Amino acid sequence: MNDATGLEAPAGARFIGPLRFLTVAAALAASFFFVAQAGYGQSHSESGIAQRHAQHLRHGINLSEWFAQVYDQRGYTKEHFETWNTAQDIALIKAMGFDHVRLSVNPQPMFRHGQADRIPADYLGYLDSAVQMILDHGLAIILDVHPESDFKQKLATDDSFVEQFEDYWRQLARHYSTTNPDLVSLEILNEPEFHDRYRWQGVQAKLAVAIREGAPLHTIIVAGAFWSSENELLFFDPLRDSNIIYNFHFYEPHIFTHQGATWSTNYVHYLKEVPYPSTPDNVQPVAVLLPDAVNRLQAIHYGLDQWNALRIEGEIGQVAAWAKRWNVSVTCNEFGVYRKAANPQDRAAWISDVRTTLEKHGIGWTMWDYSGGFGVVTKQNGQPVPDDVTVKALGRTLPPASH
Repeated sequence: MNDATGLEAPAGARFIGPLRFLTVAAALAASFFFVAQAGYGQSHSESGIAQRHAQHLRHGINLSEWFAQVYDQRGYTKEHFETWNTAQDIALIKAMGFDHVRLSVNPQPMFRHGQADRIPADYLGYLDSAVQMILDHGLAIILDVHPESDFKQKLATDDSFVEQFEDYWRQLARHYSTTNPDLVSLEILNEPEFHDRYRWQGVQAKLAVAIREGAPLHTIIVAGAFWSSENELLFFDPLRDSNIIYNFHFYEPHIFTHQGATWSTNYVHYLKEVPYPSTPDNVQPVAVLLPDAVNRLQAIHYGLDQWNALRIEGEIGQVAAWAKRWNVSVTCNEFGVYRKAANPQDRAAWISDVRTTLEKHGIGWTMWDYSGGFGVVTKQNGQPVPDDVTVKALGRTLPPASH
């Protein structure tokens, strides 16, 4: 992983326009938040602030591989930050009818062990420029702290590392506390990898307090353990902070959404043309081509499970019921299908079914992702070209030049 220290900071990286300073009085007004008591309550009533902020997070797109998951040879460099996504990309996102983006930020290139509260100014300069560009195009933004697995696994076992991460988040939150809290939300951690859900809940509560100390008015986005799965959220008792949005990711069934993904569970590596919806009959042509009995059995089970819009409704409906019980706002910050091996029409059908189910329950969504392997656009000769089938499945619109 390349280190960002020593990079030249971009000129003019400052907060203007929608990025506005808060008054001391406004910050003090945030004292009604219950962050003094890190933990979870037996009952919860949303203040209305998180609900208002959630209205800016109805239909969005993830910006991956820009400030996180940078695997190309340039690494976390000035050249990469200034060219991976440009104003042209952000304008296209706005033109397609999205209202927000989720910007993944890997803390590791700017994380200093023992000095986690000292975030390199050069890295922040590039990040500030990206945030400013997004806001200037009239989009809200989720700042998603998105480290690699080794970082998350250390949080799961090392209390001193958790304390350093608190310091890092407190400083990052303080830095972005000058932004418009209606438009900028702070997501604690992408897809926690904690085998002990109760440890994660305790760690997350501490991190929420650190963020709130740095940014009294900004909405914090939290999630359950085990990769932010929808099932984990059902075990979650809300935090004692009324300005929280609860988040889950939805990639079910994995055999369909991750078919052909070489980095994922072994059995999906060999899969392609896995159908959706699934029936016992339509999976047979896929099953017979698989190289071993384990893979064939996975495909057969997928057919027997009969994944369709009704099954998706059953899964997401549980989350909606949980949110209603606790009177909290919920978003789905990731869902999508890897496009390398999936049939485009089946992929679009799944995306449409998930999207319409989320909207039916009033749950905002952020599709994964913009231009990566799950993307809504492809880059052709450096130019973003929308995939019309995916855009339509998301209920968005193609800009005139794309027709």
